[in-house]
Amino acid sequence: MELRKILLPGLISVTLLSGCSWFSGEEDVVKMSPLPKVENQFTPEKVWSTSVGDGVGDFYSNLHPAWADSTVYAADRFGIVKAINAGDGKEQWKVDLSEKTGFFSKNHSALLSGGVTVDGGHVYVGSERAQVYALNSSDGSIAWQAKAAGEVLSRPVVSDGLVLIHTSNGMLQGLDQTNGAVKWTVNLDVPALSLRGESAPATAFGAAIVGGDNGRVSAVMMNQGQIIWQQRISQPTGATEIDRLSDVDTTPIVLNGVVYALAYNGNLSALDLRSGQILWKREIGSVHDMIVDAGRIYLVDQDDRVMALSTEGGVTVWRQSDLLHRNLTSPVLYNGYIVVGDSEGYLHWINTDDGRFVAQQKVDSSGFQTEPVVASDKLLIQAKGGEVYAFTR
Repeated sequence: MELRKILLPGLISVTLLSGCSWFSGEEDVVKMSPLPKVENQFTPEKVWSTSVGDGVGDFYSNLHPAWADSTVYAADRFGIVKAINAGDGKEQWKVDLSEKTGFFSKNHSALLSGGVTVDGGHVYVGSERAQVYALNSSDGSIAWQAKAAGEVLSRPVVSDGLVLIHTSNGMLQGLDQTNGAVKWTVNLDVPALSLRGESAPATAFGAAIVGGDNGRVSAVMMNQGQIIWQQRISQPTGATEIDRLSDVDTTPIVLNGVVYALAYNGNLSALDLRSGQILWKREIGSVHDMIVDAGRIYLVDQDDRVMALSTEGGVTVWRQSDLLHRNLTSPVLYNGYIVVGDSEGYLHWINTDDGRFVAQQKVDSSGFQTEPVVASDKLLIQAKGGEVYAFTR
């Protein structure tokens, strides 16, 4: 069976359905909302910025910074990985994972695409070439390199002595954290057409909880690589191929015995961790990771509405609709505010109480694709052009 991955969220808003449609034959135009006017209540301070290679350009990538022990780790698509001092932005070390082709020839891109993750003295990153790298966090040297079952589009997740990898062809793999050896592989099944992206697994009580391109959430026993349960939260429906997309590309969140999961063209669902039984669901779709905090769920839906809902039944608390189709990043919670970036390079700061804007700033002309990252007292974000920024509030 031929499998196809399409880059949908940004493509729809910019080009795919502008003037013509590949899937319906009808003309549909999706327009980006104009930049909302915001009277800043404060001005976030840029502490430092530094370049990490050439970034990702117009390619889909899930590369974003990681932070541990006062050091920021970041990578670009070509293969540059850097360690940066979190205090002043100065480079501590840099390695190049691109493939050397000859003395006079340019290296082949490593096509890094999933990461960065830092844990236990190692920095992990995956590639479209189905490679997983574990670098020593002290100097960037390669501790081990392993072959995955397919493209690594989501960030590696480390738990229980394993590095969990979810590949583009629907394989969830557990690699030995010490040497990269494949301990087990679970086939989560994929449809013929799916979105360009994969769910990173969440872990709890010895289980990996992960979304699949088939609209299901699966719980996998990590010590054996066996499926405990599967639950469908998105059912393919509609007249076009896009309408029938049902990927669960977001990372599930596990809290107090409840799994919160979110599908494209599907539902926001709360599942019982033990059985996978659906406790409640709301018809909200997204490809963005969400936040669960203090009895609320914060998310960006597939039309770029920013929303807050109650964890008890998914009741809407507030909805911010002034950023429609601006290709937002996933949200992050920083110093009591929701922060999202957009494809034009703006950061939007939103009050968690009522969804109103409290600050807005133009940061980078190349725009943002991956979510901001909280690093102690700083907010980090990596632009598509490769620049990494650190802010404080």
